[in-house]
Amino acid sequence: MTSTSAEPVRRVVVGIDGSACSAQALGWATEYAEITGAVLEAVTTWEWPNSYGVVLVVPDGYNPEADARALLDDVLETVRENHPGLVVRLVVVRRHPAPALVEASRGADLLVVGSRGHGEFTGMLLGSVSEHCVTNAHCPVLVLRDRG
Repeated sequence: MTSTSAEPVRRVVVGIDGSACSAQALGWATEYAEITGAVLEAVTTWEWPNSYGVVLVVPDGYNPEADARALLDDVLETVRENHPGLVVRLVVVRRHPAPALVEASRGADLLVVGSRGHGEFTGMLLGSVSEHCVTNAHCPVLVLRDRG
């Protein structure tokens, strides 16, 4: 009996938010994906701003999804140039980052996140998103601390 199923595709998911920690996570995930022959899946998220009862004025043309996609394109430009053989998938999701990354971890070989993103308290070693990923992801999680 012969098997007709192809070898499963390895997948490394990395969370990107534009912070220094996420840039370091991307660098590590890129190298790991290239070494292991995995697909690199870069995930960023966006949400509409919350006003909590205060009238929030949104400027004409404001498009947080387009801003998130532009951020991801900019961050991945160097990756594409320096790693032309690496398959990179861009994922832009309208959702809070923590559950979005946990969902993206389904079927992945590894989830890579920075220890802190934007909006975290400066002295914290582990941010709320990375903590949520560590405790809820469907695959192993690597959390990279800011080396700066």
